[in-house]
Amino acid sequence: MPHTHSHPVEILRFNTCGSVDDGKSTLIGRLLYDSKSLMEDQIEALERSADITGGGQINLANLTDGLRAEREQGITIDVAYRYFATPRRKFIIADTPGHIQYTRNMVTGASTANLSIVLVDARNGVTEQSRRHTCIAALLGIPHLIVAINKMDLVGWDEDRFLEIRDEFEGFLPRLDGMRDVKFIPISALNGDNVVDASPKTPWYQGPTLLGHLETVHIASDWDLSRFRFPVQWVNRPNNPRDPALHDFRGLSGQIAAGIVRKGQPVLVLPSGVKTRVKEIWTYDRSLDEAFCPQSVTLVLEDDLDVSRGDMLIGPDFLPGMSSEVRARVCWMNPKPLQRGRKCFLKHTSSTVQAVVTGIDSRLDIRTFESEPEPPELAMNDLGEIRIRTSKPLVYDGYASSRLTGSFILIEQGTNMTIAAGMLQPPTEIVKPDYTDFAI
Repeated sequence: MPHTHSHPVEILRFNTCGSVDDGKSTLIGRLLYDSKSLMEDQIEALERSADITGGGQINLANLTDGLRAEREQGITIDVAYRYFATPRRKFIIADTPGHIQYTRNMVTGASTANLSIVLVDARNGVTEQSRRHTCIAALLGIPHLIVAINKMDLVGWDEDRFLEIRDEFEGFLPRLDGMRDVKFIPISALNGDNVVDASPKTPWYQGPTLLGHLETVHIASDWDLSRFRFPVQWVNRPNNPRDPALHDFRGLSGQIAAGIVRKGQPVLVLPSGVKTRVKEIWTYDRSLDEAFCPQSVTLVLEDDLDVSRGDMLIGPDFLPGMSSEVRARVCWMNPKPLQRGRKCFLKHTSSTVQAVVTGIDSRLDIRTFESEPEPPELAMNDLGEIRIRTSKPLVYDGYASSRLTGSFILIEQGTNMTIAAGMLQPPTEIVKPDYTDFAI
């Protein structure tokens, strides 16, 4: 039975970011508590401890802080993922710390997100942190943004204050590429106003609640279904002598990074440039007529080709770039600053190659959104544009058109630590295969 292009229940990945006391933990706790996704015993334990927090109110922050360091030291070090569901959608939340020194965590937690929630304290308004978070969300190509203006109860639910903060955001949003879908929602995470249920205290606000927007924001078109990209993760050869049917099975396993693949369609193997067709498409338990991003599948090709991990199968339209000289925007994550000539490993999709940073073109000042040309180095948490030479050509797309084939990480040689996350600029040289005998 052919698949339709929809998941049974859509999954929305989002991240929350804000300064330390903007109420992230309380907001996530409120979403989990009010959407009844908590286990009954967790709620009972909370209600038992409610008196300890004073006022008999459940301390929602305890839900999300769990045993994290934040409660003892006032810092959160990790990216914590949480899951909850409503009848309409499943949600994965990456809770990323608000401290300035954790830009790298935000880049990690947000790299796969469909949506980002930037929390703003209504009393403080737009801070450098709000600008930083919005800027990173834009750089990472997160398609949807919610600006949740929290603690509205502490400014008397003043509509003018809400509009003032919205206008300030709208003043700098046009300078950020790609931030098209932005919603402003006045909330009180502590009291639950406009989080799950609409609040009677904001008669002047006609928009959706936070959860209402999370459930209905249109995300199906966030995936790139036009260009087929399949990085090979491993060559699947069961070689099971007891099962003659599997004896000659040879499939290529991986996750579809973009596009749709159909049985019988022509594909090109890169970097070798050999052409073939897809004979079969398998998931773990059955064969399919077609599959699409981001499914994980095993493809069987018509010809027995020499294909290995790190190669990429692509469709004949929308060709990628192939080059060993690339330009990228990076978030530098290492205490030791990045300087020209730095050698490292570059991991892009399923391939890891040696690389050297040949130039630092610019550094972005997040406070002003201005670009400083040719800085001597990038310090930890800096965002900048760099040039890289790799030992083998990368087959890639610009990050703006494909987040999976346009992103990479840099890894330190010797320690294997991740030292940068990068977003590739669109290729200047596009693959030019010979399509004469490639009739479709």
